[in-house]
Amino acid sequence: MVKYWGKQEPQIPENASISFTLDACYTLTTLEYKKRDNERSATSLENKFNFEIYFEGKKKDDFKPKIFTFFKRIEEYVPFLKDFDFVIKSQNSFPHSSGIASSASGMGALALCIMSLEKELNPSMTDAYFKRKASFLARLGSGSACRSIEGPLIFWGNHPKIEGSSDLFGVKFPYKIHDNFKNYQDTILLVDEGEKQVSSTVGHQLMYNHPFAKQRFQQANDNISKISKVLQSGDLSAFIAIVESEALSLHAMMMTSNPYFILMKPNTLEIINSIWKFREETKSNICFTLDAGANVHVLFPEKEKETVNNFIKSNLIQFCQENHYICDSIGEGATSIFNL
Repeated sequence: MVKYWGKQEPQIPENASISFTLDACYTLTTLEYKKRDNERSATSLENKFNFEIYFEGKKKDDFKPKIFTFFKRIEEYVPFLKDFDFVIKSQNSFPHSSGIASSASGMGALALCIMSLEKELNPSMTDAYFKRKASFLARLGSGSACRSIEGPLIFWGNHPKIEGSSDLFGVKFPYKIHDNFKNYQDTILLVDEGEKQVSSTVGHQLMYNHPFAKQRFQQANDNISKISKVLQSGDLSAFIAIVESEALSLHAMMMTSNPYFILMKPNTLEIINSIWKFREETKSNICFTLDAGANVHVLFPEKEKETVNNFIKSNLIQFCQENHYICDSIGEGATSIFNL
């Protein structure tokens, strides 16, 4: 809802951010492992980590460099990685690399698998330590991944108005959430299910010399202070104003970077204008947000579910690729489904 766009090494955000954790949009990851033979202990960089990765049932060697970089970053915190051979198997319930945080959920899931292995090695580990370290590790794979471990509302980034906040890991919203925002709904309109033309990694890098970067980071941190109060007071109108402004500010940064780029599609704008018109005519509390892609997240309170869903079916799915959309709501974060 308040966007993270711009970072320093190692994966430190330029501004604080906050997100709802979704429920139906998830990554399912398994980590198979076996102890290495003593003769095969790693010495060179090439064989320091040994793993295979499968995505959606297919071997994906092109994913290996990103995982290798992740392992290098986290090795000092989980040194046992080099003692095992791994097979990583992963799949999404939503399209990959289309701007629905697939890297965040994927790296979050992998970090949790690694922490589950660490807990096997150290059974006395507390649940609080497990989650915090999982968030810390996930951040080193994908910044937003540190917000994917728990739910329903997660902050990331040091902020003076948010108790316990940190640049190193995500924290749960530390204050009481108003009933208006409990079980909030998010219907994701899949305008473009293909892989976006510019990756988030490249987009973040373009903030280094962006002419409006300093003002943008200040805007985001100011909006954190505002939305924190809104989430406690239940002010839906103020929530809408902040969330939509943040979505458009994110894409404004893309359109004014050097080189500039546009991830929105014509149908993205059709949906936004339709939402604005519907809200004006019905006084609904519907609003939108955008990630780094063309797809639109339609946000609304649970009590408006029937009315808004009817509007989406009758007016908005025509703008989706093959009429595809995902009905979702906020969730409580990751779950371990089995432990072999």
